[in-house]
Amino acid sequence: MTTTSLTSDLGLAPSSSPTHGGTGRGRRLRLGAGQHLKGGPFTYVSLIIVGLGSVLPLYWTLVAASHDQQRVLDNPPPLVPGGRLWSNLQAAWEQAHLGKAIVNTAVVAGCITVATLFFCTLAGYAFAKMRFRGRGFLMTAVIATLTIPPQLSVVPLFMMMSNIGWGGRLESVIFPTLVGAFGVFFMRQYLLEALPYELIEAAKVDGANNFRIVWSVVLPVARPAMMVLGMLTFVQAWNDFFWPFLALNQENPTIQVALGQLSASYTPDQSIVMAGALISTLPLLLVFVIFGKQIVGGIMAGAVKG
Repeated sequence: MTTTSLTSDLGLAPSSSPTHGGTGRGRRLRLGAGQHLKGGPFTYVSLIIVGLGSVLPLYWTLVAASHDQQRVLDNPPPLVPGGRLWSNLQAAWEQAHLGKAIVNTAVVAGCITVATLFFCTLAGYAFAKMRFRGRGFLMTAVIATLTIPPQLSVVPLFMMMSNIGWGGRLESVIFPTLVGAFGVFFMRQYLLEALPYELIEAAKVDGANNFRIVWSVVLPVARPAMMVLGMLTFVQAWNDFFWPFLALNQENPTIQVALGQLSASYTPDQSIVMAGALISTLPLLLVFVIFGKQIVGGIMAGAVKG
């Protein structure tokens, strides 16, 4: 059967080729490659609305940070950036000591992210592929911790941190969040489908121990999920306010606690508060610009099988 008859039976037009007299500009369909879906007007309108809705809060933060408070509170408010951005950024940086706060937040978020990826990947692999007594009960207990409000653990956790001498120190923020139930469940669900038992058995036949299996087999397979979990964990740790506000003091704050100090006065300057919020957002945007391609690539690598 020729290609022309096959494409005719499938209802597809044969691709034009310059070598057979075609212009090469027509619609080309390769067998087995699938078709590219075309978006209609509704698709473009929806994407534009979602894009504008996502960018609008960041743009308003930039506009408010570049005016004085009187202009920000005007009706109607300003719609374009003004000329006070640099002075407001300097004022927010000096008043809230944002330099030290950013360093503290980077240390906290980095340690929490690395520890979460390490422990959650190991625990997820154990729950997904290893057989041991009480596995189902332990997994149920881990998932059940997600239903407990974090406010219930504030008082005993605060007393524990004070008793071991970590009150007001970064360790009191880092250690309680080194591993999370969501991360364990997320990695377990991913490895349950993405990691075949045949790979593990082949590694055992080659004489690999458990550490070698995790390093050479589990981690490469789990890389897409680890990139996504790492990004979610870093953003959550960077934006966390409740527990750092209770555990730390004004001399050793994270970025969100420092921003809370800007708005704690009786009449806070909203333009300076917005300038501080803009400073706290820039590192997250930088992280996404640097690692965004790897994260998206990891997601696509995990989605494509074959």
